[in-house]
Amino acid sequence: MTRVSLPRLPLVDGSLSIGSFTDPVLVDPTRPLLAAVVDAYRDAAPTAVDPSLDALRDAAGADGDPLSPGATHPTLPTLTVVAADAVVDALVGRYHPASRLAALVEAGTLELRSLDAAQPNPVLAGESDGCVLVAGGEDGNEASDAAGPWCRVGADATLRERYDALVSESEPVRLRTPSRHALYGALAGRCGSAVADEAIRLLDAGDDAEPFDRGAARRRVYAAGAREGAFDRDLRRACEDAGLGSAATFTRIKRALLDAGVVATESVTQPVGRPRHRLVARGALADATAAAEAVDALESI
Repeated sequence: MTRVSLPRLPLVDGSLSIGSFTDPVLVDPTRPLLAAVVDAYRDAAPTAVDPSLDALRDAAGADGDPLSPGATHPTLPTLTVVAADAVVDALVGRYHPASRLAALVEAGTLELRSLDAAQPNPVLAGESDGCVLVAGGEDGNEASDAAGPWCRVGADATLRERYDALVSESEPVRLRTPSRHALYGALAGRCGSAVADEAIRLLDAGDDAEPFDRGAARRRVYAAGAREGAFDRDLRRACEDAGLGSAATFTRIKRALLDAGVVATESVTQPVGRPRHRLVARGALADATAAAEAVDALESI
């Protein structure tokens, strides 16, 4: 059974449950605070936000999307976040944090909107309660732009309505990185489970100490398709379906890997219509027996 609890933000003197606020909104979070919100939901429902390969396989054989936080864990509170573009960009510049945020947005658990004008402090507010959140410095001084744990300042029941206009006038943010379950589902649907499995293995190779961006994620997914003999058109369409990148983007990635000698194509005759082009791994990418070795082959180019 999936472990689930309520997401909680770390405070200097304990923790703060996001679910304790009704219809909560978080306004102008710093990057560490936005990251802490995503981590709080991940800790509360890890299978929904950051599913393992086994969980992805299980979900692929089920009806609907059992990994959706809104569907699987109805106790998870929904949260509207109005954040500066620079804050969002800083978080989604790394692939894994971006995919976790995308899981919440795709499920409707988190509504992400763009903030035009900076506010005096980050605010977390619901219909009957609200507070300012500032990070506690090591010396006990408040440092609103630092990492947590945070200090809750005040208790104001009017905060939520004071930000209603700002929230309603803000524009939704479009993420360009899909969740793990969206990517896995698209790859499995068009290319088969072997390609989807290998893509997750390559994306998970290494550790968070060496984060990589969306461009590196695209190369890893394309290399996974080559290692498992995916058809080029199917792979590019699957990545486009998932929202990882356009077909043109993956055409450029294909050309780079072809030029580097780690990917090739072979023509496959069809009973009807033109031949299709299957991807084939070459050189160090083909010789790699583990995901980490395959990633090393890509990074050596």
